[in-house]
Amino acid sequence: MSSLNMHFNILAGYNAWANERLYSSVGKIGEDAYRKNCGAFFGSIEATLNHLLVTDRIWRHRLNALPETGYRLDQILFDSDFLGLEMARREEDKKIVDFIMGLSETDLAGIVSYRRASTPELKQQVIWSALGHWFNHQTHHRGQVHAMLTRVSGEAPELDLLIYQRQLNDKY
Repeated sequence: MSSLNMHFNILAGYNAWANERLYSSVGKIGEDAYRKNCGAFFGSIEATLNHLLVTDRIWRHRLNALPETGYRLDQILFDSDFLGLEMARREEDKKIVDFIMGLSETDLAGIVSYRRASTPELKQQVIWSALGHWFNHQTHHRGQVHAMLTRVSGEAPELDLLIYQRQLNDKY
């Protein structure tokens, strides 16, 4: 396995691990705190977590050459249904891990063509570059949820990649 394959395998595992930790903490807050507009880009924890699920589905469809989802970037897939969102998140993370684990070096060097959800022009990108964006986007918005969670509850879990890597017992 190349170091690039290994890198994305680690990021896929980390992504699922960090989401699990974050959702565990979010599940302990009340609905008012979950839906409170905290001034983040999508406003609330609920809206930001829904955005992440939406965009992960969009990217997974793009990278697997599946039909476009038709989702809006601000779409709420699970309105006031945290448990449904949490289950969908776990399922999506499993699909992401399985997809990433199945990529070859040739796949990573391929090109993905897609239309952005917000604009109609056709874009093309090398797959390894698109994957870099995909995982960075998750981390970016997870950080926003982390800050909102700290604001509404006074605490949030550690989500550093280094902690995940240490839990792997230096496997990589």
